Amino acid sequence: MQNPQIVVSDVQKVFRTQERDVVALKDINLTIKQGEFVCLLGPSGCGKSTLLNAIAGFSLPSSGSIQVDGQAVTAPGPERGMVFQEYALFPWMTVAQNVAFGLEVKGMSKGAMAERVDSLLDKLHLKDFRNRFPKDLSGGMRQRVAIARVLAMDSPIMLMDEPFGALDALTRRNLQDELLRIWAEFGKTIIFVTHSIEESIYLADRIVVMTYRPGTVKRDHRVAIPRHRDPSCAEFNELKRELGSLVMEEQQRHAAAEMKLAAVD
Repeated sequence: MQNPQIVVSDVQKVFRTQERDVVALKDINLTIKQGEFVCLLGPSGCGKSTLLNAIAGFSLPSSGSIQVDGQAVTAPGPERGMVFQEYALFPWMTVAQNVAFGLEVKGMSKGAMAERVDSLLDKLHLKDFRNRFPKDLSGGMRQRVAIARVLAMDSPIMLMDEPFGALDALTRRNLQDELLRIWAEFGKTIIFVTHSIEESIYLADRIVVMTYRPGTVKRDHRVAIPRHRDPSCAEFNELKRELGSLVMEEQQRHAAAEMKLAAVD
């Protein structure tokens, strides 16, 4: 039996301020196998990004542990590549230079680096944009470049924090299909944060629904719908209603907490 690639054990995250302690995550337990596509789903304030940042090593848990391939996560590492919603590209570099940046830092030879960059630009349909700067690209193209940069590093794990959240619906669906193609071709493990129920069903092997603060696992649901998934089919919409009910409960808790806080202020 395959050992899990990522193990999250009894993770808790507390943010301390002068006024109070905020428990962002509580008693999170997850195991993720190599090659799985897992979506973290829930409303704002449920700790999705906090958990992703803990797995990335950017913000470690207050208690509990996270292991990747049997090693404790204590800092960011090259086996975990991060794709942000804000693209995080260097504006003074061309597309090709952005994709090559991590390889230069690693000291890869120019010949090998050029070969890998050319291959990725071709695979992500960026070849004609290699000498453009980020300001000259659409949001969808910028996100393609950000994904290509992570793929260039050949990280076995891709961590994605609402990477398509700022895109229009058509561009978003196009990039969702592109991501599924990349996932199938490269065999990456993907943990993908989203607040879109439809997006999570369309993409994921598993959907982890999280509760409003403190963030805990409310449901860990394995999606049985065969790919390529049709959002108009009955099975898709039945699951969408089921997950929608779970998420709406947490959204209402969020709204109630915001109203209570406003009344105190």
